[in-house]
Amino acid sequence: QKTSFHRCQTMDFKNGYAFFRLPREGVGGETLFANQLSQDELDDLCTKGATLTYGQVKRPAPSRFTPAFVAYDKKVLKFDAYFMEEVAISPEEHYRIRQVGIYYYLEDDSMCIIEPKVKNSGLIQGKLMRRHRVPKNVHGDYYHWKDLNVGIDLTIYGRTYRLVNCDSFTKVFLESQGIVVNPPEELVSDPYTEQRQMPVQKRTVPTAPDPFRQFLAYDTKVLRFYAIWDDTNCAFGDHHPCIIHYFLADDTVEVREVHKRNDGRDPFPVLMRRQRLPKIFVDKNKNFPSCVLEITDHEVQEWYSPKDFAIGKTVTFLGRTFFIYDCDKFTQDFYRQKYGITDFQPVDVNKKPLEKVPQVIPPYNGFGIPEDSLQNCLSLFPKPPRKDIIKMLENNLKVLRYQVALESPVPEDKNRRFILSYFLADDTISIYEPPVRNSGITGGKYLRRTKVTKPGSTPENPIYYEPSDFTIGSTIEVFGHRFIITDADEYVLNYLERNAESFPAATVQSIRDHFLPRKVVVETTSSGFPKKDLDDLIVEVQKELKLREPFNTRQFHEAFHHCDTEGSGFLDKTRFLTLCDRFNVPTSTILLKKV
Repeated sequence: QKTSFHRCQTMDFKNGYAFFRLPREGVGGETLFANQLSQDELDDLCTKGATLTYGQVKRPAPSRFTPAFVAYDKKVLKFDAYFMEEVAISPEEHYRIRQVGIYYYLEDDSMCIIEPKVKNSGLIQGKLMRRHRVPKNVHGDYYHWKDLNVGIDLTIYGRTYRLVNCDSFTKVFLESQGIVVNPPEELVSDPYTEQRQMPVQKRTVPTAPDPFRQFLAYDTKVLRFYAIWDDTNCAFGDHHPCIIHYFLADDTVEVREVHKRNDGRDPFPVLMRRQRLPKIFVDKNKNFPSCVLEITDHEVQEWYSPKDFAIGKTVTFLGRTFFIYDCDKFTQDFYRQKYGITDFQPVDVNKKPLEKVPQVIPPYNGFGIPEDSLQNCLSLFPKPPRKDIIKMLENNLKVLRYQVALESPVPEDKNRRFILSYFLADDTISIYEPPVRNSGITGGKYLRRTKVTKPGSTPENPIYYEPSDFTIGSTIEVFGHRFIITDADEYVLNYLERNAESFPAATVQSIRDHFLPRKVVVETTSSGFPKKDLDDLIVEVQKELKLREPFNTRQFHEAFHHCDTEGSGFLDKTRFLTLCDRFNVPTSTILLKKV
């Protein structure tokens, strides 16, 4: 009838440490009595034997189980070995002996092979085989410590190792396991290494200049020359500034190219590496392929020396010609002391400035404005012509408007009227024709906004129309079409009067004379005369004029201005009636008197 079988917790923590305590309850929560035996007493009861006369025989408790990775932790078998490596690319050695150490780890039966590193050996040394279980055969077996002994050949991954010795721990361990350890063998050394360690026989130096003494005397002493390499004979060649270094310690020469910012060349500092440069070669057979062989001392009769360098002299290094034009102060002192040279005047190698060829501008082809077409002659990628920004800002939205008539022999064009707009911001002109119903001519934009040149100007020096050229009655020629100015906007008069100092007096007076009759009518209207009566009188006169032949209003106005010698804008009644009789004004005497 028991249903609960859980066990009481016996693991506990105190001050951060885990410890074991006795259970407080039995299986399933049963009560434990205080006189229950401890674990040690239970162990004694298990080992308690029969009671003899002389007392109880105590038997030792069985030893606890210890796993292999704990028993053999940090216990390694070490064997000294070597293997032979074939060398097929060296004429001085045919094989190489490499000494290694084979390590066997007892805790997991793994092995690794390590070769001690030798300085300047030229070989990849260190760990030749990483630690792992090494297969013994194709059947899936692995090497065991029972397979290892001194004086045997061990084949691992196709390479045979000869085990020649082992350490004391390995020997004691193998003997404790019942294995008879073979006597150690002598470790074979590499014959090429022994040959290199033998003392080299010193050769007898012939009586000649001692290069070592020259090195000690002239070490860190370098002659510096400034030269120009002329490469203009080649395609895209140029004059390359260079620095020639002559090392007195070993009579070698180095050439460095001087680079400037954005010179377009790769920044290689050394043009010719430091080497001895031949000056004169020994005569030899022409069929000898010297171009593919290195130059030896037997093939050179004379090498370059300090006496071959001087300011203003030309030297040839490996097919390149260098012109020396200057040197530094140390070089001058060296030549002054050794050769007695005192003239070190540098040679001027700066390029003379080329004469600037005048640019010939081709004639204007008629497309676009001349300033815009000129940009194609000044640049490969033309830019729009520069505009006067200050003028555009000051004269923005300022437009002078004039009414013009087309001068044409065609009868249909006599009654056509146009609006000419002059934009002060950029001196451009546009012409617009107001549409007239049932005229048979489509109105709208007649000329887009553009600059217009005066007749007689050349494409090289174009002269454009200005506000001073627009007067009442003047003729404007626009691309072969002639227009006559007949009227202007009141804004034109106001603008010209505000800026009278910038325009000719004739232009301002012409606009004033044109607007003077309008001012008189305004003044007359404001003087107290009834405006309705004046309007009725003007309508009645216009009706009388329409019944007659066409009336020349322009000549009539000119006659009035001619009679007004004082320019006051007024005429007396007698002169007015006389002019009307001269032009045969078709009105009655009553109307004339009213006027």
